[in-house]
Amino acid sequence: MFVGSLEVDILLGDVHSLKEKRSVIRPVVAELQRFGVSAAETGDQDLYRRAEVGVAVASSTIAHITEVLDRCERAMAAHPELQILSVRRRVLGPED
Repeated sequence: MFVGSLEVDILLGDVHSLKEKRSVIRPVVAELQRFGVSAAETGDQDLYRRAEVGVAVASSTIAHITEVLDRCERAMAAHPELQILSVRRRVLGPED
């Protein structure tokens, strides 16, 4: 079994409160979960213009993990209200 993770550091556009931030991030996380992954806001929860979203997926092949994480990254990049600052990707296998 392999486990893949994605940590995405995001800068939000025209957001002026934590309440507005949540109204932007929640639909993004819900969209990612439709890809069959675990997704959540995992960092910068007290900053209203920054967010970190974490994604995790388990599979029997690295190819499937790569495909799913690529789809998640593209889905987030397609949102014009999000500016992706950095993406960290990890894949752990049986030897790790």
